[in-house]
Amino acid sequence: MRTDTAPTPTRLSDYAPFDFNIETVALDFNLDPAKTRVTSQMKMTRTGAAGAPLVLDGEDIDLISVAIDGTALNRSDYRLNQTQLIIKNVPDTFTLMIENTCAPKDNTQLMGLYVSGGRFFTQCEAEGFRRITYFPDRPDVLSTYRVTVTADKAAYPTLLSNGNLMEEGDLDGGRHFAVWEDPFRKPCYLFALVAGEFDTISDSFTTMSGRDIPLDIYVDPGDASRADYAMDSLKRSMAWDEKAFGREYDLDRFMIVAVRDFNFGAMENKGLNIFNSALLLADAKRATDMNFQRIESVVAHEYFHNWTGNRITCRDWFQLCLKEGFTVFRDQEFSAHERGAALQRIKDVKALRARQFPEDAGPLAHPVRPTQYLKIDNFYTATIYEKGAELIRMLKALLGEKLFRKGSDHYFETLDGTAATIEQFIECFEAASGRDLSQFMLWYEQAGTPVLSIRTKRDDSAQTLTVSLEQKTYPTPGQSRKVPMMMPVTMALIAPDGEVYAEQMIPLSTAKDTVTLRDIKPGSILSVNRGFAAPVTVNFDQTASRRAHIMAYETDLFSRWEAGQALARDLLIAQTTAIQSGKMPAVDPALRYYTDAIRKTLQDKTIDPGFKALALGIPMGSELLLAMDNVDPIAIAEAGDWLRRAIADNCQIELSRLYTENQSDSEYDPCAQHAARRALKNACLSLLATQGRHDTKATAKGQFDTADNMTDEISALMTLMRNDDAMGDAASDVFYERWKDDDLVVDKWFALQSSRAGKQSFAQIASLLDHAAYQSHNPNRVRALVGGFAMSNPKNFHAYDGSGYAFYTDRVIEMDGKNPGVAARLLGVFEIWKRLDSHRQTLIKHQLNRVIAGKPSKNVLEIAQKALGA
Repeated sequence: MRTDTAPTPTRLSDYAPFDFNIETVALDFNLDPAKTRVTSQMKMTRTGAAGAPLVLDGEDIDLISVAIDGTALNRSDYRLNQTQLIIKNVPDTFTLMIENTCAPKDNTQLMGLYVSGGRFFTQCEAEGFRRITYFPDRPDVLSTYRVTVTADKAAYPTLLSNGNLMEEGDLDGGRHFAVWEDPFRKPCYLFALVAGEFDTISDSFTTMSGRDIPLDIYVDPGDASRADYAMDSLKRSMAWDEKAFGREYDLDRFMIVAVRDFNFGAMENKGLNIFNSALLLADAKRATDMNFQRIESVVAHEYFHNWTGNRITCRDWFQLCLKEGFTVFRDQEFSAHERGAALQRIKDVKALRARQFPEDAGPLAHPVRPTQYLKIDNFYTATIYEKGAELIRMLKALLGEKLFRKGSDHYFETLDGTAATIEQFIECFEAASGRDLSQFMLWYEQAGTPVLSIRTKRDDSAQTLTVSLEQKTYPTPGQSRKVPMMMPVTMALIAPDGEVYAEQMIPLSTAKDTVTLRDIKPGSILSVNRGFAAPVTVNFDQTASRRAHIMAYETDLFSRWEAGQALARDLLIAQTTAIQSGKMPAVDPALRYYTDAIRKTLQDKTIDPGFKALALGIPMGSELLLAMDNVDPIAIAEAGDWLRRAIADNCQIELSRLYTENQSDSEYDPCAQHAARRALKNACLSLLATQGRHDTKATAKGQFDTADNMTDEISALMTLMRNDDAMGDAASDVFYERWKDDDLVVDKWFALQSSRAGKQSFAQIASLLDHAAYQSHNPNRVRALVGGFAMSNPKNFHAYDGSGYAFYTDRVIEMDGKNPGVAARLLGVFEIWKRLDSHRQTLIKHQLNRVIAGKPSKNVLEIAQKALGA
């Protein structure tokens, strides 16, 4: 759909309950790829104003008939337009029957009912159900569903929907049917239907009350063995949720289905989760350690939604963080339990800073609970998900573990079966703790990342340290005035001998506050925001030597890692500034502090290999963009190259030793311990390769040739491609020929191609649009090549002549004609434009205006206008 007039936003302040309760929904599907017939029967009771018409949503479907209590309506009895069916003069209690058709094979938006790989799938969140049949497509309309699916048995032997299988059998003409019933009231966005031919792996889980739950995962024929890890992750998730939150599974069975064409990572449909194949299928040969970790996390996330999202859903889409933020927090806690709390915390914060902090600092900034939108699809953002999770984590820090668990139990007990709001969620924790959390609500209402400034004053004679705290949140679009928020400030002191003491949490609720720490040992250093207790930017001017001391002795591993990141950020900012000015910077003694601290970390045999791997990583370019103004992004990339080379030059002996020590002849195991060793080994190889030594390239080539797992194979390939064009090209060709028949690995290959940075690299990348394996309709393939180009290839994407921006915008416009939701998410990359130098600002503004001039979809229009500040 193209936009010819300015679309009207949906506003939180305009919320009003639906005028009717729909007690039961009976759906009958006669599946056909070209023309599926859908019959719905709904028992309705008026709950709103007398005489109000019945208004149902519907898009891209063809109405056949409408009947009330068995009597067919005349055309004059209702009004029909492109987005609504409006029925006048309905009784207060009645049964509504609607017949319509839809065309699944033509559904390139992948919202509603669509065909992928010759099979039927659905995606209904957020507003896809209206593309299946006429219905009040909103999350606060809760009903029980009974679904009958009829299809050709030979073509579609498996027929699935939500809930419990009630009946199945054969019909005349080679067709068959299945009847599914979900006894739990749910909104229509949780509806699911799947039909086709699959391989299945089955297992079971015994709940804490002794119920035996069959578990089934449906995958492409031949892929069953690749779902074993997902099944194992599911069972571990179910056990953990019982122990950590007291939540037991409720239906008689639990099912997961893999699909290749999918807009998102996965979907938590009640009892029938649908997953992007990339986040479900894995084995050692074809999946990396990161793939295994993501599968574990996402399987847990979608399962946890059964309570935080399904049993308790959100009243309206403005409350989206209610289910997503809480569920991300829960899956992060699960991953921390499975993979190590400190390392998982570092990974989560890295992701937050890479995705959410730039969002908070740019033109697309919005509160965790927005106040208006044009398309709700555009608000499935890092702010809703990752920042939403951080708010739950702060709540736990402020209340303590016991009161937090008491509050979450109260939430599940009192709001089960309802469509709830953030206010109701917070009230549950107030009731459980007896505390006033009204100020905490500001985190949901104010956009932006607060800056926490720290100043200290030492009195050696009194043995005190006075710590001055000041919080400030800068203006964001639509919010010029910010109010102080409630946040936990965690701190500790580190003595010269390395002792960590005076660990505490200070609840800060005012703009400024002062804390006096007593019995201070001379020379002690303050460590702040330990564990990243609050999602803030800390402004604390510390010397390089003090940060190096924290790196050496902090017992909180996040703070230890963060001290190194702070040192690295300062070095990178100075180097970027020097590159932009064309002047060589003076030798900075901080570089020696930094590389010496890295070396000591690498030499310390008591430190986990996973932490060492993370310590070797430098801050991402997006972090530097937030710390600088009017910056050349290519200078940032070159500064990063410089610092990585400096680490290699100063830690060469340790890097070489650790690369050798972390080799393994044992069978591949995706567990945290083995993955950590591979991560460290490959980080060492990547850094050593920056020196350009022939022996290191030979080592990478040898690893590529002999690797028995995808982690080592693709890490070696990346190293070759980044450091030797000829060797990289040859290895890349071998890799493609080896894996060209596996879609998920080919996605990896396209992502690697998108990061090419040699002299002819842009032409090579552009030529891949005509590659036989490129699929411009498949979100995974497009994200790999096009999205990867923007995210991992700064030198080409930010080319001075604007060719990278133009190429990228062309792809966004192309995708908008097929799948507006994916196109809008791609366009969001341009949100950083105001941080760049004036020349590139002009180039990006031109591309955004070009998008708007083309009359794009609502999804893309909203992102383009907000990015421009319109």
